[in-house]
Amino acid sequence: MLENREMNMCEGSILKKLILYSLPLMATNILQLLFNAADVAVLGAFRGDAPVAAVGSTAALINLIIGLFVGLSVGANVLIARCVGENNEKRARRIVGMSMLISVAIGIVLAIVGVVFAKTFLTWMACPDGVIDLATKYLQIYFLGMPIMLLYNFCASILRAVGDTVRPLIYLVVSGVVNVGLNVFFVAVLSKDVEGVAIATITAQTISAILSVIALLKGKGFAKLELRRIKIYPKELVMMIKIGLPAGVQGCLFSLSNVLIQSSINSFGDLVVAGNSIAMQLDGFIFNAMNAVSLSSLAFVSQNLGANNYERIKKTLGCAIGLVVAVGIIVSAIIMAISPLVCSFIADSEAVIEYALIRVYMIATTYFLCGIMDVLSNSLRGLGLSSLAMCLTLIGTCLLRVVYVWTVLVWYRSLYVLYAVYPISYVISIIMFAIAYIPAMKKIKRQTEERKNPMLSI
Repeated sequence: MLENREMNMCEGSILKKLILYSLPLMATNILQLLFNAADVAVLGAFRGDAPVAAVGSTAALINLIIGLFVGLSVGANVLIARCVGENNEKRARRIVGMSMLISVAIGIVLAIVGVVFAKTFLTWMACPDGVIDLATKYLQIYFLGMPIMLLYNFCASILRAVGDTVRPLIYLVVSGVVNVGLNVFFVAVLSKDVEGVAIATITAQTISAILSVIALLKGKGFAKLELRRIKIYPKELVMMIKIGLPAGVQGCLFSLSNVLIQSSINSFGDLVVAGNSIAMQLDGFIFNAMNAVSLSSLAFVSQNLGANNYERIKKTLGCAIGLVVAVGIIVSAIIMAISPLVCSFIADSEAVIEYALIRVYMIATTYFLCGIMDVLSNSLRGLGLSSLAMCLTLIGTCLLRVVYVWTVLVWYRSLYVLYAVYPISYVISIIMFAIAYIPAMKKIKRQTEERKNPMLSI
């Protein structure tokens, strides 16, 4: 049975429920970015451009390493949402318990790998010599908190699967305020640099994780955490891996292409790296606003697949695309309007500000295309076709970006040419996803009918 905080996505107005689901998630994503930007802002204000560049140069690498494993939380999200559509509460609770165990175990492995190989990874990325020691220090401390961070990610994913996006927002506000306060305390008062913001981030994430686990323990619906169910269930684990592993590989490959791009940016020097780091914080607001809508499509499609409501899945896709385009255009316009002021506040160097604005303007004007791509990708994943989504992303985005950097950027070396790879890859990926979607839906419907009537498969 659904609790009051949870949402039945299989009936009622699709657009209204998409908005109700997306808004708290959007606020969560944007607030998370604000709190992350506080790291950069405090460092820039009290320690200058070098620590800012050090933190920025680790972003793509962090996403690459953890992306593969965070994808498993997507598997948990899809399976639990499907259980809601099927009204299978017992199975949903098994997946919740198993998810807690998996998240902590993976987090411990990542912590060890991150601490031991931090500098090696950064060296492979051609991190500038002037910031590599600071970047290594930040990365090692960051990865020590990985078990807690993955635990929170799994908890939040579980709550989203049942339609609860409000409580994760509340928990983030609490932990985010702590994060900002600790940033100022460590950097401004104790004169720390990157280690201060890393410790603040881990502490804040711990608060979010504790609050989320308590919510699951006290829950009564599909997302309830029962201690006796914290163990491995082979059948559910296989299904989670089948959906989550391709999603993780997709995120990993996507991040790998971004690591390549970050390496290209690093080759332009410290000033460009610092400017790019600031701009990434700004265009991150656009992405995360749109990401709230694309994640909504994941949950809505999953629940309706569980209920075998295919017509509603089609309507969900249309509503989600329209909503993500509107959000992308509106937030992009706001970011472009405020970016000169924000960049001048964070950076001391006019050159750094100029380089930051180059990225902001080039990315923001076309970023709604990324939103469309993500809605299509998450819809396929919600249908259980995670491997297909992974392959299309590999070809349309990752492979294309690698080829582009190794060819076009070599022939025409400039930041403008480098940043143009983003919209080009989005357009090609959208075309590929759109072509794949219709036959994918037909296949899913046919398989469902065959399960209901085995004679059809003869």
